Amino acid sequence: MTPAINLLKKLGIAHTVLSYHHDATTDSYGGEAVQQLGLDPTQVFKTLLASTEKHELLVAIVPVSGTLDLKALAEAAGCRKCEMAQLEQAQRATGYLVGGISPLAQKKKHRTFLDASAQALPAVHVSAGRRGLEVALAPADLLQLTAGSYAAIGRAR
Repeated sequence: MTPAINLLKKLGIAHTVLSYHHDATTDSYGGEAVQQLGLDPTQVFKTLLASTEKHELLVAIVPVSGTLDLKALAEAAGCRKCEMAQLEQAQRATGYLVGGISPLAQKKKHRTFLDASAQALPAVHVSAGRRGLEVALAPADLLQLTAGSYAAIGRAR
């Protein structure tokens, strides 16, 4: 089990764990989850970390069918600008490997923003903390567990 799944179990949060065989040659972890599990790409969300001009790390959770709008994230966070965090920085701050970064049970608490499109969904799929492992849960539960908020931070491709 991962820290993310352990947290959900400990708190009694309704969730479903889905697993698939991860292909190490894949270039899109979220796309692989969609394909391997036969999920709707608008319901599978990737967890990204961005850094503000003051070097604060932010967690952005957006659909794998689109991209993160860094300007919108900066606006939601009340800062001037954001850029993607370095891979090593993201891994060190979360305790997870890239491709398996869960928004849940990270090593440190970071301000978290969930794309507003999740509001219309009964459940979202996010990484459960390991490549090849996803967890589905209600968006409201995800926000409660991360002390996050909704923001229009996703952009369609």
